[in-house]
Amino acid sequence: MVEKNIEVQPSKAMIILAFVAIYLIWGSTYFFNKVVIQEIPPYASAGIRFVLASIIIFTGAKLMKIPFDINFEKFKNASILGVLFLTLGNGGVVWALQFVDSGFAALLISAQPLVLIILMWVLDRKKIAPRTIFGVGLGMLGIYLLTSDTEIVHNGDYYIGVAVIFFCLVCWGYGSIFATKAEIPSNQFVNSGVQMVVGGLLMLLISLAIGEDWTKMDQVSMQVWWGLIYLIFFGSIIAYTSFNFLLKFISPEKVSTNTYVNPIVAMFLGWFYLSEPITTRSIIAAVILLAGVFVINTRKTSKL
Repeated sequence: MVEKNIEVQPSKAMIILAFVAIYLIWGSTYFFNKVVIQEIPPYASAGIRFVLASIIIFTGAKLMKIPFDINFEKFKNASILGVLFLTLGNGGVVWALQFVDSGFAALLISAQPLVLIILMWVLDRKKIAPRTIFGVGLGMLGIYLLTSDTEIVHNGDYYIGVAVIFFCLVCWGYGSIFATKAEIPSNQFVNSGVQMVVGGLLMLLISLAIGEDWTKMDQVSMQVWWGLIYLIFFGSIIAYTSFNFLLKFISPEKVSTNTYVNPIVAMFLGWFYLSEPITTRSIIAAVILLAGVFVINTRKTSKL
């Protein structure tokens, strides 16, 4: 295990704000991605988003005179995280939104804590405490109630999206574990910027490789451009940097609890703006999901 640089622990307020960012802002990105891909192809939109966000981050770091403290090892590890988190993780989910509702996609992502715990058990031989199993079990019960609701699962092609999203979960989970062990840039802006430029450029290459149509970019509406701008500044620069910040100081399984709260935000926005169905059963399931978050967040820190 690579020894990390010793840094001053962040304040409780900073940690709370970072959790607010990954809970609420990331929850809204499902809706905005769903809107954007109506006019801009999935991998093209995700690639543009992260490449532009990286340019803004690097420019801001330069203006703030933040040292670009990076060597080959740190660059390599940050690039690996960019591929796992962004190219495979985020890009795959955005692509899957062609087949599933935004709220439904967020619900599937809620399986991440379970996937993460299984990966930690397989890779690190971590023991799983009964309390953690109970918390994840509550979350999975909520997912079952939601995904078995025929008013939500209404697209015949959604199984394609489901398969891709679960692959994304494995990539994101492994990336979360890798980030806690690897030597990465100490500054979170530099770390996020490297991940975004590598992950974003690869998504643009994938877009070209699979033949996404770029010929209608001049016909994109202002509503979609504003959605992309929101994803760049809030979803990428603020929320993604907050995510990397939390991984540095908080255990990955605790950080992953955002995947329980995100569906609540995504479901509401999808229902309110896109007329995606939300039922009484969905509300009950949402309460169960939040109960799972509470159980995991209040566990003893010495155990999973």
